[in-house]
Amino acid sequence: MDSKSPEEIQKIIEDMQAVAAQMVKDDIEENPDVQNEYFDCSACGKNKCMAGSIQYGKYRLCNDCVLLAETGFALKKIKTIQELIDAMEDKRLSEICDFIKRDINAQNN
Repeated sequence: MDSKSPEEIQKIIEDMQAVAAQMVKDDIEENPDVQNEYFDCSACGKNKCMAGSIQYGKYRLCNDCVLLAETGFALKKIKTIQELIDAMEDKRLSEICDFIKRDINAQNN
């Protein structure tokens, strides 16, 4: 198996962080209005900015989840986006529950 040293892993993570940050900058530079466009991330379930997001097949991932996915691919921790989606199911469900609680509180106030 392809085992990497802690230094190699750290370098991959730092490189991926730089790429993800650049994706946001590039999207905003190309279309400043993208900063005001939001969607519900297929992985984490949060309502996130379109800047830096990527469509993977039927799933759109926010920039934070793109970073997780691409780092997972680079480190050979995941092979498909579906693996990430499945692994983040609890986080998505928690986000949906939090949204419902906030909505109920907003309606009661």
